[in-house]
Amino acid sequence: MTTPLQKVIAAIDAINQEDPNFTVINNQQQPKELIYGQYMSACLNQYWPNSNEHLQIAVRAQHIKRWHLQRAEYPTGKQGYLTWRKELGKFHAETTKQLMLENGYDEESAEKTACIIRKEKLKTNPDSQTLEDVACLVFLQYYFDEFAAKYTAVNNEEKIIRIVQLTWKKMSERGHEIALSLTLPDHLAALVNKALA
Repeated sequence: MTTPLQKVIAAIDAINQEDPNFTVINNQQQPKELIYGQYMSACLNQYWPNSNEHLQIAVRAQHIKRWHLQRAEYPTGKQGYLTWRKELGKFHAETTKQLMLENGYDEESAEKTACIIRKEKLKTNPDSQTLEDVACLVFLQYYFDEFAAKYTAVNNEEKIIRIVQLTWKKMSERGHEIALSLTLPDHLAALVNKALA
């Protein structure tokens, strides 16, 4: 018998399967946000194996249908970026809440998950903090190399170091411990060391 949790995860994946943007894994194109969601769940399961269902859903849905709101639709600069991020958070939360209600969860459970996705009460809600930790760890493991290469190419190491420092600030002590235990390629480990020096 399929549980409500399994139904919601399948519904999230079905939506993310439609992503027009691709990531290449083992020479095969895969929908970008589908893979991202799978990375997020794998990280949560590895380091926080006893997580509740709200957090399991929030982690999988962190980027649900992310392509729906384009960065280009918002003004350039920091303010435009922050507005876009806030709107995305609301959109991801609302979309996930709807899927939960359609698949057997009550309003309270669905709203709890939406709060985690919106990262409300970051420092007092352990689930919101864990979502933040998982997102930062997935970035370091799977996306940092491409990100760093982009700025190394234009000789802007300062930007990379600043982003690592900002990422570090968002994480909990547990997140820091896990991050320091990751085996990163030498050039990335060197950048992290510089950022934390």
